[in-house]
Amino acid sequence: MALFDKLKLSKPLVRAMTDAGYLGPKELQLKTMSRILGGQDVISVAPEGSGKTTTYVLATLMRLKYGYEEAPRALVLVPSKDHVLAVMERFDLLNKNPTIRIVGLYPEGGMESQMDALADGADIVVASPDRARAIYLKLGLNLNKIMMFIVDDAAEIIKRGMQLPLAELARSIVKCQHLIFSEVLHDKLQLLINQFMNQPALIEVNDLGEPELETIDQLLYKVPDFRTKVNLLHLLLRDKDVFNKVVVFVTTRLTAEKVFKNLFQSLDKDIAIYKPLFFDHPGFDQINDFKQSKDARILLIADDLNEPVMLDGIPFIFHLEIPVEVETFVGRIVKHDSNTKNEQVAISFATDIELILIKKIELAIGKILPLAELPEDLLIEKDKPKKASKTTQNHPDAETNGGLAFHSKKQSNVKTYNYSSREKAKMKFKKR
Repeated sequence: MALFDKLKLSKPLVRAMTDAGYLGPKELQLKTMSRILGGQDVISVAPEGSGKTTTYVLATLMRLKYGYEEAPRALVLVPSKDHVLAVMERFDLLNKNPTIRIVGLYPEGGMESQMDALADGADIVVASPDRARAIYLKLGLNLNKIMMFIVDDAAEIIKRGMQLPLAELARSIVKCQHLIFSEVLHDKLQLLINQFMNQPALIEVNDLGEPELETIDQLLYKVPDFRTKVNLLHLLLRDKDVFNKVVVFVTTRLTAEKVFKNLFQSLDKDIAIYKPLFFDHPGFDQINDFKQSKDARILLIADDLNEPVMLDGIPFIFHLEIPVEVETFVGRIVKHDSNTKNEQVAISFATDIELILIKKIELAIGKILPLAELPEDLLIEKDKPKKASKTTQNHPDAETNGGLAFHSKKQSNVKTYNYSSREKAKMKFKKR
């Protein structure tokens, strides 16, 4: 029990932790628990398995202490039904207070039954943002008593496109403590939490464990969107002396065709597709044919082919898109006997949404992927000026005066007065 003294937990919670088989507090819990119990807003960034869920479950049970209040006092938002059930299971495991009531809300199932469960009484609500917002708009979820607003796996919530309901729920609460837990902290997540958090403490834990896999050299480029990825790929591949033999992985064959069309005009015979969809596109059905080709130096390969590809002898391996299956990525970068003599480099491009996958890859290999700076001459699509349409160019006053439908009024029709409704009523009465 002395191991949990630093967390300042109650005796029932310490006993529950011991009974559940926890040997001691984790680094994240040691760094965040005192701040959370003190009521401070906290952003916790830590990899999977670092104890994020257990941290806020313990903190919530410590702060609530008793149940049977009029309305919920803690709202926990998670990405999916499976996550809702997993968090409720963790509460049931550690909660030794029978008066604290926990209700789960998720899109599957009838909304009425979940609203009835809330009406029967709830102290802690674990919900997906979309279902919680829907029930709140139907006046079934009372947020007036919320003390703790908790978001778990925040980056995954953004990836699923549920920022709007999350932000609306957060802004609907007048005053409470905000706790954000995520595997990564990127720009989109920062913009979201800036809407409702006030000077939060940022706690980062990066315990990847001991490296177990020997991998080829890695490099990571963080880019804002897919079009910028293609621009960066084109910029790098123009150097024929360095990138003399390259394999570029994408998720689907359709994406491979799309990238091919973007690069073919400038790279011409240098680029080909592995098992192309269209017969008129240059391609290879065997990886060895590409290795032996003197003309083609860039080969696009789609993950959805689900075929093992021997990458020995190819010095550069690009991941234009990060594969969903971590094992797929790791299998390409692990050193084998065949590539120990040949130097290889794996270069990956990742957007904010894909950083979750990068973190899982880093956990799997026990290494952090080195981050490279973007070239100064790279065209960032978000910063690219939009071209004016032909119609707008022909009507220079369109933007300043309200669009193409705008036209100036005749002088005789110009209104220089503004009567109130009361004045209009008096004028109408005088005419009678």
